[in-house]
Amino acid sequence: MNRARIVVLTVAICAGGIAAYLASGSDSAPPPAAPVAQLPTTDVLVAKNDIGLGQTLKPDDVQWQTWPTATASATFIRRNERPDGATQVTGSIARAPFIQGEPIRDQKLVKADGSGFMAAILPTGMRAISTEISPETGAGGFILPNDRVDVLLTRRLKNPDPGGQDIVTSEILLTNVRVLAIDQAPKEKDGQNAVVGKTVTLELDSAQTKVLSSGRQAGTLSLALRSIADVKTTEITLDESAQQRDGVSIIRYGIQSQAAKAR
Repeated sequence: MNRARIVVLTVAICAGGIAAYLASGSDSAPPPAAPVAQLPTTDVLVAKNDIGLGQTLKPDDVQWQTWPTATASATFIRRNERPDGATQVTGSIARAPFIQGEPIRDQKLVKADGSGFMAAILPTGMRAISTEISPETGAGGFILPNDRVDVLLTRRLKNPDPGGQDIVTSEILLTNVRVLAIDQAPKEKDGQNAVVGKTVTLELDSAQTKVLSSGRQAGTLSLALRSIADVKTTEITLDESAQQRDGVSIIRYGIQSQAAKAR
């Protein structure tokens, strides 16, 4: 009887030892994970907050941000190439808006060098010229800065026949012209979708400037707002009678076509 108890006790001790060994094995730490490959990175100068059109950059408007080297464009300002980049862009004027986190690019900045904002943002060879408008001639006020418009000229001519009604003619002077400002507002404010102003400033080249100046003396100018979808389109086909009208030349995208004949 004592021998049987000893055998049972021995078996129980062995079973307990085996259970303890298995439990300690399950609590052991898993093998370490394989190391993750690190992508090469570089520091890029980005906008710390939204930067509006015409805003002068201050040191606290930009910051360095880690960027994957493979996706960092050559146009970005990199710290390893231009460690003083933040200082270099300070005082520049934004020719186009930046959103928060967008990389800063020299192509969207300009140094004013003492000039006014409008002179600073004008592309090379272009002029800013203003002309009067009214709600009726300015698309009811729904033309905003940076929109594209066509400029039309309407004239009232005397009828040579006695007692006849005056003749009203209309023609396209300029097409696909960029609006720089309405009155003195060079950008949209507070999300507004209409600006009723008395003066519009257009971006023109030297030939277009002459055409607009002549048109103001010849009759009434009005603006036709272009769809954003066809800004880059498109020859506008003019009939022969429009091309033969006198008083002004027809300008298409800054290229002078056949001059109107004088009477």
